[in-house]
Amino acid sequence: MRENPRLNMKKIPLKYGLLITLGVMAWVLITKSLITNPQSIVNTLGGPIFFNVLQFAMIYLGLKALEHEKRDSPTFKEGLKTGVAISFVYALTASLFFAAAIAIAGTKWLESEPTAAKAPMWQVILGAFVGLFFLSLIFGLIYSTVLSFFLAKRRSEESAYPR
Repeated sequence: MRENPRLNMKKIPLKYGLLITLGVMAWVLITKSLITNPQSIVNTLGGPIFFNVLQFAMIYLGLKALEHEKRDSPTFKEGLKTGVAISFVYALTASLFFAAAIAIAGTKWLESEPTAAKAPMWQVILGAFVGLFFLSLIFGLIYSTVLSFFLAKRRSEESAYPR
């Protein structure tokens, strides 16, 4: 019995979104345990660069998996929807990870946030979560748009105007 292809296409965002989150979790746990200075360039600059490169790569791999699943290039709309869905899964699960990390380890990990010294901690936490969630979605939309533009199925002149 063959699996439902629609069900498999819904697994792609879950799989690749969770892979991004696992990469982010690994980065955070490793860097926070090895690098004690919260103002280190690895914490302030390295994390965002790593997170964005990882998100871009996983959206690309997710779109290639969609192409493999369909046995044809996805349309621009399909690629865009899949990429945004991957980003949504990542944004939601990464936010849950950071909520659990704050609940377990406390707020010491937020010391590298730019407003940590000036603002009340609840504002720092709120800003970090809003930034993580919405910026992940915004960058995911941008990355999905760019990747879908280059990977999407194109109508050639021959198929648009049959002889």
